[in-house]
Amino acid sequence: QRVRVSDYSIYKAFEVVNMSKSAATSNGQNLWAKVPKANAELFALTYGALVTEVLRDQDEDLAKVNEQLEQIGYNIGIRSVDEFLAKSNAPYCKSLAETAEVLAKTAFKMFLGIAADVQQHTATTFSIIFQENPLSLFVELPENYRDNLEYNILYCGIIRGALEMLNYKVECSFVKSPLRGDDTHEIRVDLKQVLQDGAGDDYKEE
Repeated sequence: QRVRVSDYSIYKAFEVVNMSKSAATSNGQNLWAKVPKANAELFALTYGALVTEVLRDQDEDLAKVNEQLEQIGYNIGIRSVDEFLAKSNAPYCKSLAETAEVLAKTAFKMFLGIAADVQQHTATTFSIIFQENPLSLFVELPENYRDNLEYNILYCGIIRGALEMLNYKVECSFVKSPLRGDDTHEIRVDLKQVLQDGAGDDYKEE
């Protein structure tokens, strides 16, 4: 039976996506093997101390705490892109979907050792899903923090900052977290605007 053009086009599209997934995963594993490793326990304790300090500085106003932790992540994200591009040899991404695959499977692995997956919801929305989380090692939130403290929101800021440097203005949020009783971590990323001139107004060179 002759393959119709439309069927062939769909087949090739899936083939390209699957190839990019495989390449991104392999690249991430190779990079993780090369980078210097920090002690996981020390990393988790250091972040926990940061969260504690922000809680104290903001008089336990959880909305302000979340905002400050996200902003810290954003500042990390905008400064991580150059290092990632220099070390990763990642291919040029032609779409948000390809960027999401590189972000989850290469960048997360390179910087954190996390094996993450991508779930595409629409052309402008995707989720990053992962089990391991070095930030929340040994963490159990008190009852009065569980619903409103976004302990891992640093990740959302990092993603927002990094993607903004690639001309994608996004909003990120945790929709699942084991700290709230879920069985996995899920960060939802929504594209709001494709920027024309690099980083947005939030970025100020120091």
